[in-house]
Order: sequence, then C-alpha cells, then structure tokens
Amino acid sequence: MQNPSQFGDLYLSYLKENPFKKAPEGLYLPADYIMELGGKRFRPQLALWGTYLRDGDVNRALPIAHSVEVFHNFTLVHDDIMDDANLRRGMKTVHEKFGTNSAILSGDVMMIKAYEYLQKGNNSHLGQLLKIFNRVAIEVCEGQQMDMDFESRSDVTISEYLRMIELKTSALLGGALLLGSVNEVGEIEGSECLDTFGRWMGVAFQIQDDYLDTFGDPEKFGKKVGGDIIQNKKTILYLKAMELAGDTEKQELESWFEKNPEDPTEKVEAVSNLFTNLGVKEEILNLQDDYIKRARACLENLDVDESKRNELSQWALAMVDRNV
Repeated sequence: MQNPSQFGDLYLSYLKENPFKKAPEGLYLPADYIMELGGKRFRPQLALWGTYLRDGDVNRALPIAHSVEVFHNFTLVHDDIMDDANLRRGMKTVHEKFGTNSAILSGDVMMIKAYEYLQKGNNSHLGQLLKIFNRVAIEVCEGQQMDMDFESRSDVTISEYLRMIELKTSALLGGALLLGSVNEVGEIEGSECLDTFGRWMGVAFQIQDDYLDTFGDPEKFGKKVGGDIIQNKKTILYLKAMELAGDTEKQELESWFEKNPEDPTEKVEAVSNLFTNLGVKEEILNLQDDYIKRARACLENLDVDESKRNELSQWALAMVDRNV
C-alpha cells in the first residue's frame, strides 16, 4: 500500500496484529490499554512517509513506525504519572486505571519493546537507526524535564519555551521521518532536512494547539476552550502577552493566573480579552506561519521526487492547520 492517504489505516492494521496481550496480564494489559486509546497516529505515519519519499516499500517500515508509536505512548504513561493526570483522550489514565506501580512497570516494558520493534527494521541499517532513536529519546526526556522546571519558574522566555516544545514534542516527529528514510537508504546524510522539517512542523502544531485552546471553536477543536487558562498554564500565548504588556496589563495577567475560582468563566473571558487587546492572536499566528515557512523551505533541499515532497508538505500542513 503506497498511497499516503491510507498510511493511517495501514498502521492501525499492523497495530491490531501486534498486541502486547500475554502473561503476566498485570504487566501487558496496561500497555495494550494505552495503545488502544486512539490518537492521531502522526508519528507512525511519518515513519512511513520517510520510506515513501525514498521510493521504498512502506510495509518494510511498519516495525519502525510501531517502535516510534510504542515509545510515544510509553512517554505518555509516565508523563501522566508526573502530571497526576486523571484523563487521557477522554479515558482514565493508565495509573488511574491500573495503579501507579503497574503503570511505571508497563511503561518500562514498552520502552524495551520499542527497541525490539526497531530491531525488526532493516538489520543492515540498525546501527544508524539506533543512533537516531537514542538521540531522539534523550531529547524527549530533556524536553519533559524543561517543562517540569518551568512550572516553578516565573522567568521563562519565549525562546526557552519553543526549545522545550522542539525537544518534548517535535523531536520525535522529525525523528520518525528520519528513521523511515534511513531504514530504506541506510545513510543519515542527505536526510537531515527531514528531521528539521518534522521539528519545525511540530512546533507549529503545538503553537496551534496553544492558540486553539483559547481561541478555537469548541465544536471544531473537540474540547472546551480555556483549559490552559483555567489550569494557569504559561503557554506561548501567556509568554507573548507578558512580552507585549505594559505594567498594568502584566499585573492584571499575573493576578488572574494566581486565582483558581470555582466558576472560571470570568477568568477565561478576562484573560482572553487581554490576549486579544495586546495583539497576541496576530503575533502567535505570525510565529506559527514562520515555522511552517522554515519547514517547507527546508524540505526543498531533499533530493527526492518533487511531487512526493509536495504531498508530504500538504499532508503536514493539514495536520497543523486545524479549525481555528
């Protein structure tokens, strides 16, 4: 199946054919649970794209795609424990459903299984695949630590926040593309721009996510807007507002982010109005557009069929450009 529009279905079929289900159930059932919760499956599809761009058989990249998705879901299991989150994709988080100890251990075995599937790729290119995977895995951990550090800091800069996004979220997107390509051709050289393309599009995606949380249409966005404001999350919108605000607006914004009212309606409205009046909406959309342009410009340096480059660019843009 070489039609990119079917990559999602192709991966889901592979996922169903490769469950964790085996004894001991207490170890593997939580892993199956998180893998079956759904999600956009961007990362495994990007691995297939990496092979498709190199004119390879995408079926050969399915173990690589699964390795990436298993690793991603492993990080979600542990992140939810660190965040003490109750829900993931509208369902109970793994530690809420199975207990914290089981969630930690299941996450551990998922990390090991991610390497096991990576080894099912092109064995002659395993050294390069491991090099990429290890680098990306470390970067994801670094990004998570930065995110946790930011919770206790009041001086986080926009550049620091963007770097955190790049590591925690985007590194695996770029890494998935690169893994799919290297699994086919064996060399990292000449494919580096795929990594950069995925990273910049990933940053654009997270900027869009932050934006929609405040300014999106809840029916189109798929969840109630204002969640970040209610939880006092200092997203790119907050950081940009603090950069643009005068002393009075800064004090007002800081005051709202110190409150946790039982009815947050007034808080969400007030902060949203502050963002609008300060011109944050336009600044954030311009920043997002800049990352998209940088990503697409980088892709032009990839020596592959132009039509395939354009296909990937349009697909990635559609992933980022959700309903505003």
